[in-house]
Amino acid sequence: MIDTDHGTDAGTGTVRIDQWLAAVRISKTRTDAAAACRGGHVTINGKVAKPASPVQVGDRVEARINQRERIVDVRRAITKRVGAAVAADCFDDHSPAPPERDLRPLFAVRDRGSGRPTKRDRRKTDQLRRTHRR
Repeated sequence: MIDTDHGTDAGTGTVRIDQWLAAVRISKTRTDAAAACRGGHVTINGKVAKPASPVQVGDRVEARINQRERIVDVRRAITKRVGAAVAADCFDDHSPAPPERDLRPLFAVRDRGSGRPTKRDRRKTDQLRRTHRR
């Protein structure tokens, strides 16, 4: 018997890991979640997961998706993608905080319409590029 609200299997309470990762918005798509599983970036209770591996309430899922480590405990097993508020209720997040982003521009920013750079401007731009390569 399937719960029509969010596609959970009421009989067994298990869901495919690739479906669950996409449904709770840990990965953007099911295809991305399946690729992460095939690449060995997803574990369930410490064991490497395949895309069809079952996940159930109480399992600990560790996934490295989009260069970010996610560690979550499953609270609800769902297959259908839901809103962000509902998705947040489906797992307990134990992930480390994401690294802070460097907001400095990677290149020299010039005012639009300021014309061709002068020799002095060009030297500053070259100096900035040399310091960012190191």
